[in-house]
Amino acid sequence: MTVYTVNPELDLVLERRVDVAPELVWRAWTTPELLMQWFSPKPWSTVACEIDLRPGGRFDTTMRSPEGQEFPSSGCILAVDEGSTLVFTSALGPGFRPLVTEDGFPFTAVVRIEPDGAGTKYTAIAIHADASAKKSHEEMGFHEGWGAALDQLVDVVKAR
Repeated sequence: MTVYTVNPELDLVLERRVDVAPELVWRAWTTPELLMQWFSPKPWSTVACEIDLRPGGRFDTTMRSPEGQEFPSSGCILAVDEGSTLVFTSALGPGFRPLVTEDGFPFTAVVRIEPDGAGTKYTAIAIHADASAKKSHEEMGFHEGWGAALDQLVDVVKAR
């Protein structure tokens, strides 16, 4: 796996240590039924998910707002290092097909899962094309939202 170097001008990073095993964090990220339980910060929910865990594969989710409005998102998996790294983007669809979007901003996510004692060092990086996209994502609540989703992931894994 190619190591990605964070660009602080364009990227957002969430890094935490969690007290669940890395293989459970990986499973929560790569099993649609599990991902739907934690991926959207409450009171939002994830009502659909399709993952084809291979480069060029589908990474699609649909989030539902508390008011019932649905927000489908299609993406493409770029890289998979089983158990440790998942890279996907909203700029491409399955088969690396470029997507045409009317709103929002495309980004690429790098999720790293590393053993850390009895737990996991978890790093999520959102890579943006320009500073305005990074700012928009940050103002949408990247750190709060991805942090809350990680807390939910830990709760789901511990409850199993």
